[in-house]
Amino acid sequence: MSRQEKSLYMTVLMTPDMANFAGKVHGGALLKLLDQVAYACAARYAKSYVITASLDLVTFRQPVEVGQLVTFMANVNYVGTSSMEVGVKVVAEDLRTKEKRHASSCFFTMVAVGEDGRPTTVPRLDIETDIEQRLFEAGKMRKEMRKEVQQRNDALHVRIPEGQTPSGAATG
Repeated sequence: MSRQEKSLYMTVLMTPDMANFAGKVHGGALLKLLDQVAYACAARYAKSYVITASLDLVTFRQPVEVGQLVTFMANVNYVGTSSMEVGVKVVAEDLRTKEKRHASSCFFTMVAVGEDGRPTTVPRLDIETDIEQRLFEAGKMRKEMRKEVQQRNDALHVRIPEGQTPSGAATG
């Protein structure tokens, strides 16, 4: 069996059109790139179309500057029946000083779908190293945590009648 393609690196130059009003790279621009790299990593692994089911634990540790090279390091950490957790680490590099910093990280849940648009089975994850085993176990724990958080959130959900705001004032 050939080695699974479970990791993907993508490097992008941060350009002025990605800047926010403070002159830093806008978080939304980074989120779009994060989703693209998670998609590419999961789709290549599953050998099928995938959709984003959730995005968890996004941390913007440090600002990213226009003109920096940003490398997105994606890895399939955990695989269920049709879903995969893809962890993405973002490293920003100053081209002049060669300094590299961990700027952001997050976890995507991607679901493989068939031509009919329904979830489809993904290959079992071949775990080959101790680090991969630790990533798998952590991903499994995060999956359980996501389920618990979703259950708690569902219990807290407040249904607002159509045409009203939370304060009760009518709209429209």
